[in-house]
Amino acid sequence: MNTKLAALLIALLALLPASYASASDALKIGYVNTQRIFRDAPTAVKAAKKIEAEFSKRDQDLQRLSKQLQTLQESLEKNAVTMAESERRTKEKDLNEMSREFQRKQREFREDLNLRQNEENAAIIEKAKKAIKQLAETEKYDLILQDVVWVSPKLDVTDKIIKALSEGKPEGK
Repeated sequence: MNTKLAALLIALLALLPASYASASDALKIGYVNTQRIFRDAPTAVKAAKKIEAEFSKRDQDLQRLSKQLQTLQESLEKNAVTMAESERRTKEKDLNEMSREFQRKQREFREDLNLRQNEENAAIIEKAKKAIKQLAETEKYDLILQDVVWVSPKLDVTDKIIKALSEGKPEGK
């Protein structure tokens, strides 16, 4: 059974170049670099600035808490020998509580930041898909690929998509 399947696959592969050669004259292929869209498209830049503004206060609070934690730890290390046992235990307990609080806030911050970035990226991807579809229809592309290992620069239509995103064209379609 496996030899019959293998023979059939070989026969189909042998026929593929002949059928492709006749259709390749009319085949129009493009490529979109998704990473460039996230880096260069005005909507992506605007989204990144928006997220930065949303999270800057929390980031500053975390940095402030980190410095307090570091100061407390340095003070404890420096003065531990001269402190009374009860005072040292109290400061160690405070340090541990502050450290747990800092780690919790840091984890929540990262989770919230990732969630917001994913939300904004999803919106950018949706707009880019609309722009790609519009470009494909307008310029009669048969196939537009994204995220491939290598592609000839002459097939790259990323600049056209970034331009369409900056003009806001894909919104309505």
